[in-house]
Amino acid sequence: MRVQPQQLRLYAVTDRAWAADTDAFFAQIEAAIDGGAAFVQLREKHLGQDDFLVEARRFVALCREKGAVSIINDNVEIAAEVGADGVHVGQEDLACGRARAILGPDKIIGVSAHNVDEALAAQAAGADYLGVGAAFVSHTKGDAKPIAAEAMAAITAAVDIPVVAIGGITRENLPTLAGRGLDGVAVVSALFAQKDVKAAAAELRQLAEAIAR
Repeated sequence: MRVQPQQLRLYAVTDRAWAADTDAFFAQIEAAIDGGAAFVQLREKHLGQDDFLVEARRFVALCREKGAVSIINDNVEIAAEVGADGVHVGQEDLACGRARAILGPDKIIGVSAHNVDEALAAQAAGADYLGVGAAFVSHTKGDAKPIAAEAMAAITAAVDIPVVAIGGITRENLPTLAGRGLDGVAVVSALFAQKDVKAAAAELRQLAEAIAR
């Protein structure tokens, strides 16, 4: 297995909305890793390809220096070019099988799943982990509909690969995810909207350890 469940306890997904500039953005990423985020996903929905490539090179270098796993959101070509550890694709993005064909057997591929059928299909296509959500109403992804606790538990029971919950997770509601068979949580604003990102990461990591299966 390319991904160990304990690596996914706290999975940081970037958002530059709370960073004054690029240097501040990378300082936040470093703080998240120092606080306990072992996986970090670079998510940029509005950068052009050239700018994303420059940022992704810096991101991969930082993750490598800090010992974190570097994941690129959606863009398999950039993940391959910058030597990222892997990529995360959604149901509407590049299919998992094609991502594997481009990246090869040794890279990590994560897939978003919203029900058991999608989860099983992703696992069969070679996904290394699943991101399942939305766990709660998400302000980052307004069109994401929350998944019932029972549905999330059914997904984790159906697959053999690690599963993280994503969407609207905060320090207040994270403990309610207990009992769903999760390996960890993926968070955005619960980390990067905080004044002390490192302290937030440390607290979230501790809370995630408590709910992990």
